[in-house]
Amino acid sequence: MIAPRRFLPSITSLLALEAVERLGTATAAAEDLALTHSAVSRQLKVLEEQIGVSLFLREGKALRLTPAGVSYARAVRDCLNDLARASLKVKASGSRDSLNLAVLPSFGTHWLGQHLQRFREAHPDILVNQSTRTKPFDFEHEDFDAAIHFGTADWPGAHHLPLLKERVIAVCAPEFRDGLPLLPERLLTQPLLHLESRPGAWEDWFRAQGIDATRLRGMLFDQFTHMAEATAGGAGVALLPEFLARQELRRGRVVPASSGYVDVDGTYFLVWPKFRPAGRPLAGFLDWLVGSGAALRPVAPGD
Repeated sequence: MIAPRRFLPSITSLLALEAVERLGTATAAAEDLALTHSAVSRQLKVLEEQIGVSLFLREGKALRLTPAGVSYARAVRDCLNDLARASLKVKASGSRDSLNLAVLPSFGTHWLGQHLQRFREAHPDILVNQSTRTKPFDFEHEDFDAAIHFGTADWPGAHHLPLLKERVIAVCAPEFRDGLPLLPERLLTQPLLHLESRPGAWEDWFRAQGIDATRLRGMLFDQFTHMAEATAGGAGVALLPEFLARQELRRGRVVPASSGYVDVDGTYFLVWPKFRPAGRPLAGFLDWLVGSGAALRPVAPGD
């Protein structure tokens, strides 16, 4: 059920308000919307009368939005952007069904992408849309069918399908140091690169080598891809996940800095909400992941 009609102003009025707030004057808003100055003023007046709150003040020939007008305009902008995105999705998908995924950037590029290409070849009638999200969110407030989650099966109210266990390897540029690979103890004296979402990763790695290391500092990155670029450029030693490291090693941009791959706590999952049944595109994707062997195990009832 939507709100009563009296709370749903015309798009033209809302566009006028948003443009005035964004551009600062009714004259600039009129140019932006290809309207006359009087037309913009008229739309604002109609909107004000419909809402029943003062949205602007006249200062000579100029208009100035009230605090209520500014706040309303910013909320309107969010709604207009949501409407534009919804329209774009419909236009892009046409008669095809859409699967909307929230993905982790590096995993989406270097692991999921190749699997999605195979899925699209098997299901050309399904359009796969992807958006980057680096943190868990509420499925009730985000328009996604499923998301990629790293860690444990702890996303509240969601089913979990494990895709890949995490393994990492310490790598550096080929010319970074002589005598590569180094003993783990030698890495304690090297510049170590860190990922924001993996606090304690280096401490865990050294612990797996039998070394107690604390207070490790170094350059900080928000994405594996950025950290890999810095590593290839000689900035230091990084722990890269296997799905990314194998590509970088194959290209010769990095080499092992010390021992081989190490298992770490953490799994990449596909997660989707329990409060609604999986639609046809998502159900098809889940079946394909399991049938193609991309998932680690079948989806069990109640997962």
